[in-house]
Amino acid sequence: MDTTKDKDSGILISRYEEEGCRNRAEYLDMLREDYGADIVDALTSVLPPSEDFDGLITELQDQSNYY
Repeated sequence: MDTTKDKDSGILISRYEEEGCRNRAEYLDMLREDYGADIVDALTSVLPPSEDFDGLITELQDQSNYY
């Protein structure tokens, strides 16, 4: 099992790889393409990286329901 962690988030790289990305930066870029840079950047400025796969996604989905 690979225990390499993302240098920015401290989360295992394998978790980002499960989403088809190499690291957190690539993962966030993918979310920016899907939901828009403004909302992703706003949410990641207040949510910790530990919420990348839970709280962040929930908030993005909730916000997309308003548009």
